[in-house]
This record gives sequence, C-alpha cells and structure tokens, in this order.
Amino acid sequence: MPLFLLIATSLLGLLHLYIGQRLFPVLALGDLGLALAWSLMALSVVLIPATLVARRVARPPLADRLAWAGSIAMGLFSSLLVATVLRDLTLLLAGDRWAGFATLTAQAALLLAVLVTLVGFINARRTAQVVTVDVPLRDLPEALHGFTIAQISDIHVGPTIKRGYLDRIVDRVNTLQPDLIAVTGDLVDGSVHDLAAHTDPLKRLAARYGAYFVTGNHEYYSNAHAWIAEVERLGVKVLMNEHVVLDHGGAKLVVAGVTDYTAHHFDPRHRSDPLAALAGAPANAAAKVLLAHQPRSAEAAADAGFDLQLSGHTHGGQFFPWNLFVPLQQPFTAGLHKLRDLWVYTSRGTGYWGPPKRFGAPSEITRLRLVRA
Repeated sequence: MPLFLLIATSLLGLLHLYIGQRLFPVLALGDLGLALAWSLMALSVVLIPATLVARRVARPPLADRLAWAGSIAMGLFSSLLVATVLRDLTLLLAGDRWAGFATLTAQAALLLAVLVTLVGFINARRTAQVVTVDVPLRDLPEALHGFTIAQISDIHVGPTIKRGYLDRIVDRVNTLQPDLIAVTGDLVDGSVHDLAAHTDPLKRLAARYGAYFVTGNHEYYSNAHAWIAEVERLGVKVLMNEHVVLDHGGAKLVVAGVTDYTAHHFDPRHRSDPLAALAGAPANAAAKVLLAHQPRSAEAAADAGFDLQLSGHTHGGQFFPWNLFVPLQQPFTAGLHKLRDLWVYTSRGTGYWGPPKRFGAPSEITRLRLVRA
C-alpha cells in the first residue's frame, strides 16, 4: 500500500474510532448492536479509500460498485463526523445543564447525519435545475442584448455518473435553445477507454454557434491529451489558450478559453494564459468572454481585458462544511461577482465529485444572458 494511502487510512480509522467512542456507549445498543455498529465502522474505513483504487483492484462492474459503496460511506462519514464534533462542542459549552441529554444528542447526531446524506443524495442524483443569470455589460450593442450562453461544468462522468445522467443534462440544455454552450471543465474522472460510451451524449449538444470546452484539473488526472481529442471528435470545440470570433447581427463577440490554472504541472506546454487566448482578437469586439475552469484565473483575465469569465471547479462547496474552505483557495465560491471591470460567474457545477451528495449547494445548468448595463 502506498505510504500516503496508508497514512490517510490510519487517520480515517482514528476518526471513525472517535465517532464510535463518543456515540456508541450512550446509545444502549446491546452486545449484538454494538458489534454490528463497530463492524459497520470498520467496513466504512475499508470502503472509503477503496474508491481511489477501485479500478486498480477490480474490473467493471465490480469496480463501479466498490466506488458507489465507498462514495456513499464517505458522504455519511463526513456528516457523522461533523455532527459528532458539533455534539461534543454543545455538551462542552453547556456543561452540567446538558449532562442528562447524552443519549438524546447522540441519537440526534446519527439521525442528522443520515438525513443530510439522504437529502444530499437525492439532490446530487436529480438533473440539475436551470439558473438564469443576467450579466450587465457596458456599451453592449443592441445586437448582443439577450445573447444566451448555456454553461455546464464539473459533471465528473466516472464511477457513479454514467451516460443516462449526462443524457438528461444534454436534453435539458438543448431545451434552452442557447446561442452558445460552454463546458467549463472537469467533464470526466477516468480514461477515454472506460468512459467514451458515457460521454457520447455530448455530440447531441445543440446551439446556434456550437459548443466549446476548456480543460479542468480532472482532465489532467485522466490523460488530458486523449480527452481533448475525444471531445473534439464529439463535435465540441476545445479552446486551448485561443479564441473564436462570432458575428452576431453585425456585432463581434470574442469567445476565448484557457487550459486549467494548474495544467502546467502536467504539461508545461499547457500553461494557462488568458492574454495569449486573446491574441489577435479584433480591437472592435463588442464583448470578450473567457471560459476558465478555476475562478482564480480572474486576475489574469481582468488584466487581459475580458468582460466576462465563466468558471466552475468549486461545486459551490457541494455540502457543508466544505463550502467554508473554498475561499482559502478560490476568490469566488459561486454566483456572479465583479473584479475590477470583469464579471466572473462561478457555477456550482452540474454533477458532483466524490460522494453523491449535495446539501446547501444545488447543482445547476446556467443560462447566462448578456444584457445592456
């Protein structure tokens, strides 16, 4: 077992031990119930890291079943750990006043964790809802007023997200009849060999000016070069630090895309460069839109002179408490924000990563409208 995985599994075991020791003794489970509870905790410790190595130790469909079981265990463990910590803090702060509520609070922690995991599962597995956002741009010509961009991001086709899930997303996007479709990275978690049949619905994306894709960090974990070729084969234009110019009613719209912010760690030739993406663009363009997977591309995008950046990556935090940690790495967690003269829209993502769980951060298909400020 790799050293990192061994250390992570050991830490995971200690956290499970903490939960069990804090909750099980006051729940009056009896000998059989206690044995079952500890057995489930031990199973969770094994299943969670198994999601990382499932395809190395087994072939589909067993690998996918292991990933499903481990992902659900991960989601439940996360909520149970948070609930247990909150219970302990409550008991500590309340002191003797809550001494008689040890059993009730333990039951509440378990119930809360199960409920959040169940609701989160339903939220994650349903087809993302459409969110409409108006982006006000100065000096936007009348011809571009109402121009629509359908954005999908962070679908993460992989062990638990398959063709049917993506089919429903494509169907919903196509009902919007957008002028343009933007796919802002993290489409997949896995190889072209394993997932090509499941990403095939992308070829059905339909928009007046077509669909465009930029790489996310997860493409680089899954052989980005192979995925760039596959996405192109499906009829989706991949923008690699480059742009296209659209003529819409006589007004020129520049649509540019950059590689992922961290792409140079995997291939130095893929270093993300918003300025290079704009090179050669017409000076009289009415608006300049950048597709960039991570919001932290915004500083360079603002320096380059873009009007709007469309990003994803954050998942909006996906579920509590991870949304609290997103600002440590990214300038924006979700929604529309302004950085100097640049608007930045950060999608909460259209799928999910890891646990099939969304709580407090619903997935979205975004319908952005360019409007006159």
